[in-house]
Amino acid sequence: MNQPGNRMCGGILRLAFCVFIVSAPLWAQGEGASLFKAKCAACHGTDGSGNTAIGKSMKLRDLSSPEVQKQSDAELIAITANGKGAMPAYKDKLTSDQIKQIVGYMRELAKKK
Repeated sequence: MNQPGNRMCGGILRLAFCVFIVSAPLWAQGEGASLFKAKCAACHGTDGSGNTAIGKSMKLRDLSSPEVQKQSDAELIAITANGKGAMPAYKDKLTSDQIKQIVGYMRELAKKK
């Protein structure tokens, strides 16, 4: 027998699942933004432009520029993980998922301009 309470519980579970599916990418984006601000913004700036004292002295490219954005996710992940030039490696400081979230956020920076 199907009790009204069972149907309501099933409906609530379906609703919770839908909310989770819809909000998961937003949470990941928020996490990427937080990680970027904590680990990258000192040099790259909060907007990724490289318009900071360190960024200017190192002649950093704008992360939203076509030159950076044309790189594959794998290339950007490798640079973030292994470092490049004076940029430190983050493979021992961040998980691979966190590095992917930062790269995802770098993609979002280009969409904002």
